[in-house]
Amino acid sequence: MLRDVKVRYKQTLLGVVWVILQPLTAALIFAVIFGRFADLPSGDTPYMLYVFIAMLPWNIFSGALQRAGTSLISDSRLISKVYFPRIVIPIASSSAVLIDFCVAFIVGLFLMTGYGVYPTWRWLILPLCLILVLILTLGVALFFSALNVYYRDFMYALPFIIQVWMYASPIAYSTEIVPDSVRSFYALNPMAGIIDGFRWSLLGLDKFPTTSVGISVILTFVAFSVGLLVFQRIEDNFADVI
Repeated sequence: MLRDVKVRYKQTLLGVVWVILQPLTAALIFAVIFGRFADLPSGDTPYMLYVFIAMLPWNIFSGALQRAGTSLISDSRLISKVYFPRIVIPIASSSAVLIDFCVAFIVGLFLMTGYGVYPTWRWLILPLCLILVLILTLGVALFFSALNVYYRDFMYALPFIIQVWMYASPIAYSTEIVPDSVRSFYALNPMAGIIDGFRWSLLGLDKFPTTSVGISVILTFVAFSVGLLVFQRIEDNFADVI
């Protein structure tokens, strides 16, 4: 983890400023395009803040997946020379995003204060939402990192998958605009319930998203179990294949 952090911030001109600029810029673009031009609803919450809060769990997921997805290939020399639990590599690569999250969350606190949103008892639910997104992220990261050893196509497909997944998640829009006829199918995206949970916890939305969060909890543990199973089944051959 420390190595990944050093690689990310060493010899950078702006350093941690990039961690602040990325979610702010993305939230601003979404706010202008979807909030102003498309006039999508965000309830009583300012659209900029509505999107920024959704970016917090999404940046954990996408950032960790990008790093962990190719981590085994990047550390191929280490894998072929020394025996150790291979699962350590994607876990360490994924853990580095927690620093980015902490920085972005501090920025979010300033934004919420500026918009007049203050802490409530619902913030106590936030750690549970954070744990949920970390478990989901780890499960998906284990799956892709393991398969990437055998099929290098995943290295090139992963950015596309992440981009499609982003637009399929309620980041720039609310789950409420999804038609009722397809909402159950839409909820099969575990990030939907996680993002709804973050918004409910931090922004004080009226109704707790019971259905979407419940489905996300189930699918998160399914994804983690599948990812862990796939990783463990094929990790013994990593050194030979890589």
